[in-house]
Amino acid sequence: MGRRSGSGTYVAEPRQRVRVVRSSAREQPSGSPFRADMKAVGKQGDWESRTDAKVPAPADVAARLGIAEGDLCVRTTYEFLADGRPVQLSTSWEPYDLTAGTLIVPPEGGPHAGAGVVNRMAAIGVTVSHAVEQPEPRQATAEEASILGIQKAALVTHIRRTYYSDQGRPVETADIIVPAAHCEIVYEIPINP
Repeated sequence: MGRRSGSGTYVAEPRQRVRVVRSSAREQPSGSPFRADMKAVGKQGDWESRTDAKVPAPADVAARLGIAEGDLCVRTTYEFLADGRPVQLSTSWEPYDLTAGTLIVPPEGGPHAGAGVVNRMAAIGVTVSHAVEQPEPRQATAEEASILGIQKAALVTHIRRTYYSDQGRPVETADIIVPAAHCEIVYEIPINP
């Protein structure tokens, strides 16, 4: 509720926020967790992606992947869509030396297209044992705001996610941008008795 001089009282329209569930149980061989989240709120979930091979790793990405700055990576940028509107962004980085010469180099191409990191890595004999996520609130950049259709400097949650193999090697890291106005983030924690 807010007041503007001379304009009376106004109430912002309540916006339905999309629930984004972060859970190990959602790493399934088939089906997309994002599509399931969208279906749960009656929206059509989809995504668009662009992959660039042999991109030199910036310092922060190199540190997360345990490689040298400038080492080659496969970078894939994603726009996740709800009813055709971008509601989440992600930039994924994989060490090129891990996937070079295999059928899984482009995450969204070839016979394992769209299968997700865990299943794609399994296809080349790499077992992913766990992921680490570090969520941090911040303001959207001008580019993020433009793509997501939110105000410049609106609040987003920036999740830095890294998948690790059972050998302890980082095999993929991603920067996931979730706008607070459109999405709520829910973590599901498995309990092993």
